[in-house]
Amino acid sequence: MANISLSSAMKRYSLLILLVAATYVSAKKSSDVTELQIGVKHKPISCEVQAHKGDRIKVHYRGKLTDGTVFDSSFERGDPIEFELGTGQVIKGWDQGLLGMCVGEKRKLKIPAKMGYGDEGSPPTIPGGATLIFDTELVAVNGKGTGAEETHNSEL
Repeated sequence: MANISLSSAMKRYSLLILLVAATYVSAKKSSDVTELQIGVKHKPISCEVQAHKGDRIKVHYRGKLTDGTVFDSSFERGDPIEFELGTGQVIKGWDQGLLGMCVGEKRKLKIPAKMGYGDEGSPPTIPGGATLIFDTELVAVNGKGTGAEETHNSEL
């Protein structure tokens, strides 16, 4: 009789451990996204210059993991990144998430791993399978900008 109740207690205990572990894993992953999410944080009153595929753009950014860890930031360096939009020079989440953006606009991009660095990540700063969060500000398109590159400490 003691073996049966001990066995039953062990099964319940094991089940409890599994439930706690599943809850932890689910809570840890709740901030991950499966599709690109674009949040417009600031849009200029007039949008005279907009980013299109093939445009040469300058963007300030702050890249974070879902736990809030900043892994890179052009704001702190005072040096926005410049690249040709939509041509694969940056991660897919950027190529899609910055399309149609106005000079002076600020967006928050939540990028799933499949549109970022995938299952491999970018060691040591970005783990495999990581959802990436970028605060972005479009500074210029094809050399036409707002002079925002001088205000590199602007917060999003």
